[in-house]
Amino acid sequence: MPENHVARLAQRPKGEVKDSDFDIREEAIADPGDGEFRVRSQYVSLDPAMRGWMNEGKSYVPPVGIGEVMRGYAAGTVEASRNPKFSEGDTVTGLFGVQTHALSDGKGVAHADTSLAPLQTWVGGLGMPGLTAYYGLLKVAEAKAGETVVVSAASGAVGQVVGQIARLTGCRAVGIAGGPDKCRALTEDFGFDAAVDYKAGNLFADLRTAAPDGIDVDFENVGGDIFDTVLAQMNPFGRVAVCGLISMYNATELPPGPKNLRNVLVMRLRIQGFIVFDFARHNSETLKTLGGWYKDGKLKFKEDVREGGIAAFPATLRQLYTGGNFGKLILKL
Repeated sequence: MPENHVARLAQRPKGEVKDSDFDIREEAIADPGDGEFRVRSQYVSLDPAMRGWMNEGKSYVPPVGIGEVMRGYAAGTVEASRNPKFSEGDTVTGLFGVQTHALSDGKGVAHADTSLAPLQTWVGGLGMPGLTAYYGLLKVAEAKAGETVVVSAASGAVGQVVGQIARLTGCRAVGIAGGPDKCRALTEDFGFDAAVDYKAGNLFADLRTAAPDGIDVDFENVGGDIFDTVLAQMNPFGRVAVCGLISMYNATELPPGPKNLRNVLVMRLRIQGFIVFDFARHNSETLKTLGGWYKDGKLKFKEDVREGGIAAFPATLRQLYTGGNFGKLILKL
């Protein structure tokens, strides 16, 4: 009989995630009870937020407990069901965890239309990253036509979508990424107006050239020196949507705060953090919008799909925090 391959949290990481932080094991597959169904997961989404989910302390969701299945979004196929809303053979996405088989009661689970896009895309551009980009840019930052939008980690799963939505809504899109290949893809493949390579060592001047009229919206994914540089070039009444701070996720002690905080006062900036769950009630209509743009060829998604199954999860996850991925990082099971 097939077994469930699963990654359980063995200990709380200190600094960079290590293989020993997880217990990779095989377990018996459970049958669904009344109102439940069982999913055979085929793709797991690897997201920067995973590092925070492993830390103990107050956050927007409880930390993953020691011994619990690692939290994660996945897409797969229903293989057994006792829930009338989900039938065998349905393709679905949900918070199924880092495992090959999961039981669900259907809460928070969405059907994935593979006639519109491949299953892996439903944990990427048409999944949590796409929703995050849409809500952060249009609901939180309230970007308007004619404004300049800067997004850090622009070649990542969320950033690449932010820039494209900015263009679709009439904004100038400027991406910050690491390396000439990623920057070239932003302008040539995703239609950004300009891209800045932070690894080139001239971030302030290069950003000034890319955004000569200043910055109205910062979609912040990185924090640290990049955030400080953007803050220094914000226009009056600019808005900052704080989506992530990946530069400090593996820090063992808190780094110094922003040096350009004075600009928040002088330029009367609005800074707001957000979580994609804040807007969950809008997901259905938002996915219709994103799906329509994708169907019409107005949105493109770059996916970085890695092989290796559950055993490769720790090593693949580390790629997120070193810039080793290009596009949405997905683990194929």
